[in-house]
Amino acid sequence: MLPGEDRAARRVLLVCLAAGATTLLDQAVLNIAVPSMRHSLGAGAADVQWIVAGYSLAFGLALVPGGSLGDLHGRKWLFLVGVAVFLLAGVAAATGRGPGTLIAARLVQGAAAGVVNAQVIGTVQDVFHGSDRGRALGLYALTGGVAAALGPPLGGALVAGLGPGAGWRYCLLLSSPCAILTLVLAARWLPPPRRTARDSRLDLLGLALACGCTLTLMVPFIRTPDSGGATLLWAAGVAVLACTFVLHQRLRVRGDRLPLIHPALVSSRPYMLGTAVAMAQFGSSIAASLLLTVFLQDGLGLSALLTAAISLPAAIAMGVSSALAWRLVRRIGPRTVTVGLALGVCATLGGAVAALLAPPGALPVLLAVTQLLSGAAGGLAVSPNQTQVLQHAPAEAAGVGGGILQMAQRIAAAVCLSAVSAVYLHSASGSSGDSGPRAAYALASCVCAGLLAAALVLARLRGAAAAPRSPRPEFPTPRSSRHDRHHDERSPQER
Repeated sequence: MLPGEDRAARRVLLVCLAAGATTLLDQAVLNIAVPSMRHSLGAGAADVQWIVAGYSLAFGLALVPGGSLGDLHGRKWLFLVGVAVFLLAGVAAATGRGPGTLIAARLVQGAAAGVVNAQVIGTVQDVFHGSDRGRALGLYALTGGVAAALGPPLGGALVAGLGPGAGWRYCLLLSSPCAILTLVLAARWLPPPRRTARDSRLDLLGLALACGCTLTLMVPFIRTPDSGGATLLWAAGVAVLACTFVLHQRLRVRGDRLPLIHPALVSSRPYMLGTAVAMAQFGSSIAASLLLTVFLQDGLGLSALLTAAISLPAAIAMGVSSALAWRLVRRIGPRTVTVGLALGVCATLGGAVAALLAPPGALPVLLAVTQLLSGAAGGLAVSPNQTQVLQHAPAEAAGVGGGILQMAQRIAAAVCLSAVSAVYLHSASGSSGDSGPRAAYALASCVCAGLLAAALVLARLRGAAAAPRSPRPEFPTPRSSRHDRHHDERSPQER
């Protein structure tokens, strides 16, 4: 049963779920088609990195501006335009004849997906309240997670059935019917546009600084600098832009002007720590999915169909565990996230051990088992963590709060995709037989496990930060005037 007070609210949620599934399926389904796409287009390593990570780059850059514009001017028309551009860019990518065309189309498609998802988070925050909001956000995270897990099996089936030359193109077209359906439903069911932010002036300088800082951070991971000096220049650029952005935001607050990032978000330790947890978990899962695909097809020479079969248990397990996660949340609360992350660390390390020690005939079965455990771990961690993070976003910054969360995840995805793939390719190069790819996969898997371990530590810190602040009832009973004054001085998400 979908959450919501009436049929209209449940229809809005269906549109949001369709949008999340469409945009995340598109990214995941391409991962398994990367080897055939690279051979078909004659693309180099840098081209492949831009095609895969460029989508996340543009996605991340568009989220905060998209959330701000939605808060200021309403979400429906931004949602519709974003889905339409996403659809057209997907068709352009599928019909591209060279790496340059595909890179450009993926960048546009990623930006459109970022705008759409910023409106999705804001719309859910606008329409749903209380426990219904938590359930709606959980379903949104569940839908996106299952779509991402289903991407590799679907992509593998297309490549195996249509051949490597045409299969990767149909992988890019797979999201088109979903986008058309989402567009039609959104035009009929989304509520009319309304402004939720108090200040109608957009922080243009803040937007420029945020986009510049994000771009400067992500580009070196997508296209590795030629020298150490160039790396230092990129790092210095990130530091300067980040400091300038922080100073600019403080000056706007002192001048009684609304900053790009709402002060309540920055001052909330649970929100910031939860966002860091999402970054580490999302980056690790996306990188591990691509790593497995490249290892099985290029390293071991397995077919795309067998690769899809090995990836399928993760999708099934994630769907089941996500549906059951809320029962565990009711029993142990936020510790559900730490349980999921701990299971993910064990599963990822198990895959590394299997790659090193298992005989060739047993390795695919063992990797399928580790994928099953990884999917179950993701279902326990993703939805509860996202719900816990976004409950600290005030209504007037709902779009920006969701945009920052997803932007952080996309930054992590682009960085981790480039870093983990570089570790694998560098370690596997120059080796004969399958021992080199096995050792490289084990090493890169340990990097992914390390990211999940970092997320586990951050989740424990988030729990400690949130524990002293017991949840308040939606309609608190009157107390002394002194307490009321103290309560009013708190940040908006605590009121």
